Amino acid sequence: MYSVNVTKIIENFKLEVICDCTIMESKNVDIIEVNRPGLQLAGYLGYFFPHRIQLLGKMEMSYLGSLSPKERYERIDKWIDKNMPCIVISRNLDVYDELMDLAKIYQVPLLRTNEMTSRFLAALISYLNVEIAERISIHGEFLEVHGEGILITGESGVGKSETALELVKRGHRLIADDVVEIRKVSENTLLGTSPEIIRHFIELRGIGIVDVKSLYGVGSVKKIDSINMVVNLEFWDENKKYDRMGVEQNFKDILGIKIPYYVIPVRPGRNLAIILEVAAMKSRQISMGYNAAKVLNDRIEQKFKGGK
Repeated sequence: MYSVNVTKIIENFKLEVICDCTIMESKNVDIIEVNRPGLQLAGYLGYFFPHRIQLLGKMEMSYLGSLSPKERYERIDKWIDKNMPCIVISRNLDVYDELMDLAKIYQVPLLRTNEMTSRFLAALISYLNVEIAERISIHGEFLEVHGEGILITGESGVGKSETALELVKRGHRLIADDVVEIRKVSENTLLGTSPEIIRHFIELRGIGIVDVKSLYGVGSVKKIDSINMVVNLEFWDENKKYDRMGVEQNFKDILGIKIPYYVIPVRPGRNLAIILEVAAMKSRQISMGYNAAKVLNDRIEQKFKGGK
């Protein structure tokens, strides 16, 4: 299980810390779901999960405002739990003294945002979905080419970095070199990014480390993108039969998700950058329901049927 520290959430969303706690740095979030404690504040605690971030919006705060100070203290005391990673109040609403006092007693960080409740909730879940996602690291290159996220794999020395740099020169964007961190953010979506320490750098044998962002500008790099296809570069094998039509789509399983997969043989004279550009455009065509190989195959079958 992966988690994200509450301090990182505060920094990312620029949250106001109303009530700090001495164990803030040990407060981690490992659950994507966020709880809006309407029923809990009303006294029903069945199916309540205190390990989630608790979000109080206008409705919850208005309800608390309708109670007497004594009732408010009792309701919050029954609901609040020391295992809560944090409590966030939206719309920059005023904080009741009872909530402040109990947050200090139970050592729960009390935070505030000026965002609307629904908007902040959507952004927070989206953020947690990425930060807590199941992930693996793969050796390769990852670029955005014609709007398609292409993961390039292959043996060391086959030319992955050189191909990536040529694609950057042709106006496409580098996301990761050498190590690609892949996160499963849904049942059909993988996101690829680079470890922060090596982000925007490419290693070229004989040259050394190249800072792509500095050389080619901010438009040549990107932080994260969806993985739409995997291209494996391999040294040309004269004894191997390579697919020349592409009627049947091959797939590679990554974290339980099947991604379109291509094997590109490498030998002198082949322009890999152009080949990958065409592969990206073909992938977009297929996603829109058009497969040139199948169209050609259908034409051939119709020709033979007509001849008979």
